[in-house]
Amino acid sequence: MPVPYWLEEPAPPLLSRAYDGRVDVEIVGGGVTGCSCALALARAGLRVRLREARAIAGGASGRNGGFALRGGSMAYHEAVSSLGRDRAASLWSLTERALSSIETLAGDALRRTGSLRLAVDEAERNEVRREYEALREDGFAVEWLDILPSQLSAFAGGLRHVPDGAIQPARWVRRLAAQAAAVGAELREHAYVASLDELDADHIVIATDGYTQGLLPELDAVVGPVRNQVVVTEPLEELLFPLPHYARHGYDYWHQTPDGRLVVGGRRDGDEAENTAVEELTPAIQERLEAFVTQLVGRLPAITHRWAGIFGSSPDGLPLAGAVPGRPGVWVAAGYAGHGNVLGFACGELVAGAIRGESSPELDLFDPGRAL
Repeated sequence: MPVPYWLEEPAPPLLSRAYDGRVDVEIVGGGVTGCSCALALARAGLRVRLREARAIAGGASGRNGGFALRGGSMAYHEAVSSLGRDRAASLWSLTERALSSIETLAGDALRRTGSLRLAVDEAERNEVRREYEALREDGFAVEWLDILPSQLSAFAGGLRHVPDGAIQPARWVRRLAAQAAAVGAELREHAYVASLDELDADHIVIATDGYTQGLLPELDAVVGPVRNQVVVTEPLEELLFPLPHYARHGYDYWHQTPDGRLVVGGRRDGDEAENTAVEELTPAIQERLEAFVTQLVGRLPAITHRWAGIFGSSPDGLPLAGAVPGRPGVWVAAGYAGHGNVLGFACGELVAGAIRGESSPELDLFDPGRAL
């Protein structure tokens, strides 16, 4: 299986304590959500055990495109229409606070560059403009761009989401895990969980996003796995795309790493075969990605890395985060629709707070009971 570029970075040894017997909370999944939840719970003094089937960050948290974006899968004006202004603003504010927390915890794994949403034609430009106006009206930092750099001349305009950033996701999640271990969480890598019956805790948190299949049938019915493929090029001579870019409603996305590599993902739209939990590359998507790389830089640089990862998607595009109805002591945080780097961190903290007896309006928005 191809190794993602992010996971090639050497990982420092992960040392954690080992609890005997029953604990307060067992967490399934060692990505950003599970590690966020473990850190928040261990800081509060709970006995926490986290189990990850691979190494920490070995799933979706190490296999994405490296975007750290506020909000969720819906553009802001769409969220206002669907959720109402107050709840949409609450969601965006939650993710902005999460980005600030990530910046504190992640160190050089996060670069607060902003992100650029681009329009490929006049119809999409009108949609992007509506998002810009809605964000500005509600006081969120955003910039409109009529004049684009020469390398983006094919696009019809765009907006810059000021708080966003680019992230080395594996480095970030490994650091998050190390901080959870430092305050007392037990982290078990290469510890696959086939059934919740294997766990021994007062509370169980399912934090596997698109890899939830087989743990609870009701989750299998609503959290759909989606495969996303990514390519990375050799370092380019010029830094053309220093911040995250995305277009066609997120079906095209790209940016460059600090050493000049171009990271490009998406192009899965219209291909039902990508609605799968099978982590493999397909010639059709890889050809589309190569064609897009060529379009962006005028040639096809050497591709050094190719990989696939799985994310989870819910029917309404919002995460499921909270208590699982009819399953006392069982919690879930999953279904980020490709926005898990920030939403996953936020939802891990929200579920940890709920286990401690706290309430929040954002958790009400993500209530799993709306879908289960």
